[in-house]
Amino acid sequence: MDRTTEGWINGFIGMVIFSGSLPATRVAVTQFDPVFLTVARAAIAGILALVLVILLKQKRPTPSEIASLLVVAAGVVVGFPLLTALALQHVTSAHSIVFIGLLPLATAIFAVIRGGERPKPAFWLFSVLGSGLVAGFAFAQGVTASPVGDLLMLAAIVVCGLGYAEGGKLSRTLGGWQVISWALVLSLPLMIAVALFSMPATFSGIGTPALISLAYVSLFSMLIGFVFWYRGLSQGGIAAVGQLQLLQPFFGLALAATLLHEAVTWGMLAVTVAVIMCVAGARRFAR
Repeated sequence: MDRTTEGWINGFIGMVIFSGSLPATRVAVTQFDPVFLTVARAAIAGILALVLVILLKQKRPTPSEIASLLVVAAGVVVGFPLLTALALQHVTSAHSIVFIGLLPLATAIFAVIRGGERPKPAFWLFSVLGSGLVAGFAFAQGVTASPVGDLLMLAAIVVCGLGYAEGGKLSRTLGGWQVISWALVLSLPLMIAVALFSMPATFSGIGTPALISLAYVSLFSMLIGFVFWYRGLSQGGIAAVGQLQLLQPFFGLALAATLLHEAVTWGMLAVTVAVIMCVAGARRFAR
């Protein structure tokens, strides 16, 4: 198996794991404060990451790598989780699909700015078309607008795209799981301090769904998913593999159909096929 194909497989696994992030966050913020949810998930994942780098005797990042790791931490450890948690107090998970559809395009733009990649013009055509299809599908489902929620989600997409591109670039030299692990470790002291300050007075009133959601976003969304995602970005190209995020909303629909018994229409399937074609086209012209 060549390196590029392996990168797409790793990226695909990471994307599938991320598909449950927004629904889980939506459940969790019904009973957890958004700030506590953000720092708690990062603290839990950070403790596990610290154990990993110690047990596996990983070398410490260089000063230049630390600077990039701080950008990663600002984007995906703090920025995206906090902004989406705040936004999901104003908008539904379905509405957030509009913005997740823009994430691959944001990632590709930062791949050019930060990663030095130069996709062909046809790549941008497929990327914009795919983002438009996802956003159009979400609007067609009938979403209600919230200016505050929309601005928060837009900011989340920008900082997440930057964090993805910076992490993907750094993974080329530091390694995929090492990037997210060190970013979490660097954030750990602050995350623990804020978690202790914002912790609920008691957990007795917190329901099981919210606790399971916190566990999911801590273990899978914050750590395990990034192990695959950053490795995929470094192997297959940040701009190219980043287009897999176009499929994330539709995997969310599949989860809803399987776990919540919600209907999946022919229209959903048609748009999914069209988006897959856009991803394939973007992959062909990414380099």
